[in-house]
Amino acid sequence: MSESNNQKSTNSQWGGRFSEAVDTFVEKFTASIEFDQRMYRQDIAGSIAHATMLEKVGVLTSDELNQIINGLQEVQQDIENGNMEWSIALEDVHMNIEARLTDKIGITGKKLHTGRSRNDQVATDIRLYVRDEIDFICEEITRLQEGLLMLAEREAATIMPGFTHLQTAQPVTFGHHMMAWFEMLSRDFERFQDCRKRVNRSPLGAAALAGTTYPIDRAMTAKLLGFDAPTENSLDSVSDRDFAIELCAASSLLMTHLSRASEELILWTSAQFNFIDLPDRFCTGSSIMPQKKNPDVPELVRGKAGRVTGHLMSLLMLMKAQPLAYNKDNQEDKEPLFDVIDNVKGCLRAYADMIPAIQVKEASMREAARRGFSTATDLADYLVRKGMPFRDAHEVVGKSVGYGIDQDKDLSDMNLEELQQFSDMISEDVFDVLTLEGSVNARDHIGGTAPKQVIAAVARGKQRLAER
Repeated sequence: MSESNNQKSTNSQWGGRFSEAVDTFVEKFTASIEFDQRMYRQDIAGSIAHATMLEKVGVLTSDELNQIINGLQEVQQDIENGNMEWSIALEDVHMNIEARLTDKIGITGKKLHTGRSRNDQVATDIRLYVRDEIDFICEEITRLQEGLLMLAEREAATIMPGFTHLQTAQPVTFGHHMMAWFEMLSRDFERFQDCRKRVNRSPLGAAALAGTTYPIDRAMTAKLLGFDAPTENSLDSVSDRDFAIELCAASSLLMTHLSRASEELILWTSAQFNFIDLPDRFCTGSSIMPQKKNPDVPELVRGKAGRVTGHLMSLLMLMKAQPLAYNKDNQEDKEPLFDVIDNVKGCLRAYADMIPAIQVKEASMREAARRGFSTATDLADYLVRKGMPFRDAHEVVGKSVGYGIDQDKDLSDMNLEELQQFSDMISEDVFDVLTLEGSVNARDHIGGTAPKQVIAAVARGKQRLAER
């Protein structure tokens, strides 16, 4: 007989309505225990809160409550000690824990599910799980930002070329560049914190879809579980996963930022740029080319950004055609959600460990900044301050750059006579603005690349982190 025709006994937790056993293949196909068992802590915490409330409203006696709490704590110890045998026949983490509890304390364990459904139970578990993971993700974002502040402060005056269209544009400082990444992550942190506000509502008590006839106290269970308040509508409580989608959206933006940083790190470590060196522990070699040192961590983070964004699209498609209320489709929310969380945490950990250890090759960056006429805008601004209209100054500088290309000379390498052939308004003081230091120091305002502004930005960044 094929596996798809094998039969097993009906699930004792819900099988009263059924006259035949679930097909073995269907049993495996519909089970979620292989991936949702990671929510056991949240499930047990929710059950303890629910039981505590049931005792308060008179559904359970104090002795029954103590039995349930002690039994659930024993189940948690069993799980954490590796002594829990998870059963596909019991489908999910909720029914596995409840069955184990009943094995331990007898009929009292069967009273735990009074006044709730697996629908509000799983919605509660996921919210608790997501809330815990948001807190951890925010801690890792902060740790990465601390590394960026350290690097920015150390390299506040280190000059490198700034790019637009990946072409040399104007000189900036490496510290200023790191602070750009810091600002991106600050917005990511705010998005996760904002998402957390909508996650932190308790669906417990919504039951299957319409609430329950028992005299439950939803405000009490919400408070016991650290939620800000109960959700307002039972249908919505059990059926929507927008909070999980919002987490994936925030994660996709975070991963996009990490991917952009990865692209720059990959370029900067190449022989063509030679701007930085990554520690060996974050790189690998080649099986055939002994000279290779590959930036595998940034490359993998760049790749994982697509994976995370793909999961966001998956969850959006999961929800787009579901009628109210709960549908089995929603079992498909966990694997993409869990994978997003795992990958975001892994990428943040790798970056938080790697960023402070970056070694900057100052001479290479400085030489690159000298090429590509990066101080051309400074020459135009110089002429404007002398009284020349900007469009005329733009033309003068364009001609001087053309001359420099022909002569293979940067503007800072030309002598005064060479420069004056393009405008007699140019005098000896022009060399104060054509130097790289002169260029970056001139941008001395909040948000500018001047070293003292970078130091000030670092100080503000440290204060912002301290206030979290």
